[in-house]
Amino acid sequence: MRRVIGIGGIFFSAKDPKALCAWYKTHLGIDVQDWGGAAFDWTDADGNPTKGTTAWLIDAAGGNHFAPSKATFMVNYRVEDLAALLQALRDEGCDVLEKTDDSEYGKFGWVMDPEGNKVELWQPPAGQ
Repeated sequence: MRRVIGIGGIFFSAKDPKALCAWYKTHLGIDVQDWGGAAFDWTDADGNPTKGTTAWLIDAAGGNHFAPSKATFMVNYRVEDLAALLQALRDEGCDVLEKTDDSEYGKFGWVMDPEGNKVELWQPPAGQ
């Protein structure tokens, strides 16, 4: 079974999300949208679109999106078979969070790494 096949998103919190989004837009050219993030569509070596997007989002500090982690960031990794991977991680003694989510955006599960960082695992909907 393949495990992680790519990065689906990078999320982090900020004391002043609007100001930080403006900094990234001005200085790094990230096309930050009104929802506080950007979507990077994947392309091949020739610049042609391929299936896949990496999300980037700045959220307000103090929320519980990253809980139980104390970190100010979370990486979302793309996986092919979320259920099988979560079971393999449990079998290996990893701290897999019980909650999962299944929505129009795909299937989500979470595991804590040894340093206490919450890691999001995402199985995109079919065809994405």
